[in-house]
Amino acid sequence: MEGHSNGVPADSIKAAWVKSKKSAANGQCVELAKLPDGRVAVRNSTDPSGPALIFKKTEFEAFVHGAREREFDHLIDC
Repeated sequence: MEGHSNGVPADSIKAAWVKSKKSAANGQCVELAKLPDGRVAVRNSTDPSGPALIFKKTEFEAFVHGAREREFDHLIDC
Protein backbone atom coordinates (compact mmCIF):
# COMPACT_ATOMS: atom_id res chain seq x y z
CA MET A 1 0.00 0.00 0.00
CA GLU A 2 1.28 3.44 -0.90
CA GLY A 3 0.25 5.11 2.35
CA HIS A 4 -2.37 7.38 0.80
CA SER A 5 -5.53 7.77 2.84
CA ASN A 6 -8.72 9.80 2.59
CA GLY A 7 -8.07 13.49 3.03
CA VAL A 8 -4.45 13.44 1.91
CA PRO A 9 -3.55 16.58 -0.07
CA ALA A 10 -4.27 15.63 -3.67
CA ASP A 11 -1.16 17.35 -4.99
CA SER A 12 0.98 15.01 -2.85
CA ILE A 13 -0.19 12.07 -4.99
CA LYS A 14 2.29 11.45 -7.77
CA ALA A 15 0.00 10.02 -10.44
CA ALA A 16 -1.53 10.97 -13.77
CA TRP A 17 -4.80 12.78 -13.05
CA VAL A 18 -7.52 12.50 -15.71
CA LYS A 19 -10.95 14.04 -16.16
CA SER A 20 -13.97 13.40 -18.32
CA LYS A 21 -14.10 14.81 -21.82
CA LYS A 22 -17.53 16.16 -20.83
CA SER A 23 -16.08 18.35 -18.08
CA ALA A 24 -17.25 21.94 -17.99
CA ALA A 25 -15.19 24.46 -19.95
CA ASN A 26 -14.78 26.50 -16.76
CA GLY A 27 -12.68 23.73 -15.20
CA GLN A 28 -15.17 22.66 -12.56
CA CYS A 29 -14.81 18.91 -12.68
CA VAL A 30 -13.70 15.81 -10.89
CA GLU A 31 -10.30 14.30 -11.64
CA LEU A 32 -9.24 10.71 -11.03
CA ALA A 33 -5.89 8.99 -10.67
CA LYS A 34 -5.05 5.29 -10.55
CA LEU A 35 -2.67 4.53 -7.69
CA PRO A 36 0.08 1.89 -8.01
CA ASP A 37 -1.77 -0.52 -5.70
CA GLY A 38 -4.95 -0.42 -7.82
CA ARG A 39 -6.88 2.07 -5.71
CA VAL A 40 -8.36 5.22 -7.27
CA ALA A 41 -7.92 8.77 -5.99
CA VAL A 42 -10.55 11.45 -6.67
CA ARG A 43 -10.08 15.22 -6.38
CA ASN A 44 -11.85 18.47 -7.22
CA SER A 45 -10.10 20.09 -10.19
CA THR A 46 -10.76 23.58 -8.81
CA ASP A 47 -8.79 22.67 -5.67
CA PRO A 48 -5.92 20.43 -6.82
CA SER A 49 -4.18 20.81 -3.46
CA GLY A 50 -7.34 19.99 -1.54
CA PRO A 51 -8.22 16.64 -0.04
CA ALA A 52 -8.40 13.51 -2.16
CA LEU A 53 -10.80 10.65 -1.60
CA ILE A 54 -9.18 7.24 -1.96
CA PHE A 55 -11.27 4.25 -3.07
CA LYS A 56 -10.40 0.57 -3.13
CA LYS A 57 -10.49 -1.00 -6.57
CA THR A 58 -13.67 -2.94 -5.71
CA GLU A 59 -15.39 0.18 -4.40
CA PHE A 60 -14.59 2.10 -7.57
CA GLU A 61 -15.67 -0.81 -9.76
CA ALA A 62 -19.03 -0.84 -7.95
CA PHE A 63 -19.43 2.90 -8.56
CA VAL A 64 -18.59 2.62 -12.27
CA HIS A 65 -21.03 -0.26 -12.61
CA GLY A 66 -23.76 1.81 -10.96
CA ALA A 67 -23.01 4.77 -13.23
CA ARG A 68 -23.21 2.56 -16.32
CA GLU A 69 -26.57 1.23 -15.09
CA ARG A 70 -27.77 4.84 -14.58
CA GLU A 71 -28.39 4.25 -10.87
CA PHE A 72 -27.30 7.81 -10.02
CA ASP A 73 -29.19 9.71 -12.70
CA HIS A 74 -31.67 10.98 -10.11
CA LEU A 75 -28.83 13.00 -8.53
CA ILE A 76 -28.49 15.29 -11.56
CA ASP A 77 -30.86 17.41 -13.60
CA CYS A 78 -31.23 15.60 -16.91
